[in-house]
Amino acid sequence: MNEFLQHFVNGLSLGSIYALIALGYTMVYGILKLINFAHADVYMVGAFAAFYINKWLEPLSLPFIIHFGILVLFSMGVCVLLALLMERLAYRPLRKAPKINVLITAIGLSLLLQFSGQIIFGADPKFFPQIIENKILFTLGQVHLRQIDCLVFGMTFFVLFIVRYYIFKTRDGKAMRAVSQNSEAASLLGISPNRIIGLTFAIGALLAAIASILVSLKYPKIEPMMGTLMGLKAFVAAVLGGIGSLPGAVLGAFIMGLSEEMVVAYFSSTYRDALAFLILIIVLLIKPTGLLGSKGAEKV
Repeated sequence: MNEFLQHFVNGLSLGSIYALIALGYTMVYGILKLINFAHADVYMVGAFAAFYINKWLEPLSLPFIIHFGILVLFSMGVCVLLALLMERLAYRPLRKAPKINVLITAIGLSLLLQFSGQIIFGADPKFFPQIIENKILFTLGQVHLRQIDCLVFGMTFFVLFIVRYYIFKTRDGKAMRAVSQNSEAASLLGISPNRIIGLTFAIGALLAAIASILVSLKYPKIEPMMGTLMGLKAFVAAVLGGIGSLPGAVLGAFIMGLSEEMVVAYFSSTYRDALAFLILIIVLLIKPTGLLGSKGAEKV
């Protein structure tokens, strides 16, 4: 039982990271009905941004809170700038183009960022410095909760609370929901769809930046292709929960993280990555709208 609970905690920790990335997918889809495949590579760029700014911070011997805060803010800034450039230069000109054109563009952007990353950062993996000691903070029976896991849980739930509050309680959040329902009607009410769409990409990039640092601390190896599998699993989590549904993305992410951890613990780690494809196939066959998704009419 203790072993199961330990794996349960580990699965929740992994699911928390998936949730941050999955929210980026589902928010953009909710506004544009677009699967932004390059989102996972924004996450990769965020990890490298934190890695390189950390080299400047290490000699300063700053307290952890300040050190971590600077890493997060710098990574956020780089990711937001990249996401806004992608939206403005690649996606906005195709706003009224056939969806297949936008899909191909998203895949092309993802490949561009991956291979540009190999040229700029180098193809060899880099080991992210451990700015926080991964010591055990709490022990319940034989279940250990480590410092990095506490940081992951704390950051994730704080960010999820802020995002939910922002979307459902603020003026911009209401505007996002209006544009999601009908962008033309929203523009007649004085809402700028372009500004709201840019804001949505920026929020997704902020979440990806936070996830990139948490992953780098928990699994301290980064490389230009690191977003491929992570992005796929977060996308599957969003589909599992119901693409376009914020609670669904979080629920799907936790199910994905727990399933992956249990497969590794009780079966074999070789099936770990195949699980995402299996879940995706099952969801598409049984409930294509996802657990919390709803059917919607589409104009043709």
